[in-house]
Amino acid sequence: MINEVLWIGVLIVSFFMVILIYRIFGKIGLYIWIAAAVILANLQVMKTVQIFGLVTALGNVIYSSIFLVTDILNENYTKKDAQKAVWIGFFVLISSAILMQMTIHFIPDSSDTLGDSLYNIFKFYPRIVAASLVAYFVSQSHDVWFFAKLKKKQKKKNLWLRNNLSTITSQLIDNTLFTLIAFVGEKPWEIIVQIFITSYILKVIIASCDTPFVYWARKIKKNVDIKI
Repeated sequence: MINEVLWIGVLIVSFFMVILIYRIFGKIGLYIWIAAAVILANLQVMKTVQIFGLVTALGNVIYSSIFLVTDILNENYTKKDAQKAVWIGFFVLISSAILMQMTIHFIPDSSDTLGDSLYNIFKFYPRIVAASLVAYFVSQSHDVWFFAKLKKKQKKKNLWLRNNLSTITSQLIDNTLFTLIAFVGEKPWEIIVQIFITSYILKVIIASCDTPFVYWARKIKKNVDIKI
């Protein structure tokens, strides 16, 4: 049960950290979280584990917190602010991929002890980043657009509905694109299917769990704006 306990722990900590960074730094804090989350998620996704008896790649929780952040920006501010967050994450993904590829091609000194480990981590990074860039930009842009459309139509009512509808549909797009690009040819199809199904089930659960945090962020917005 250690994996399940850790997974729940990561979920709780991640969502509380989003609220904390928003409360301390306001809108800028949410942009900072986006930058950190895209890097952490793409490192975690390289590790495959079993959760609730099914095989999945890690990174689902951290990555899903990005949807929470863009929904908070969309709800508390504007569609433009949310889309700006998407572009920030896109830029960070590209920048980190380029810099780390340059890093691993340096010739290590004889005293180096971590060069091989670093290489083994990031030699797979280009494909992960390619999958992430496509899946991230398409799904996040869809989430921003769909959330804003529902918000306009519902006149700010039913926050829980637009939060869940926009995130769940966008996560399906993201999961499909990422799984196909990242894992086809790298893992057996039965593992790919398990990763896809498990990842999406977990993402739907995460999407449901982040709803109270969207309401919380909306409630503290006035105090946050005054503080900042």
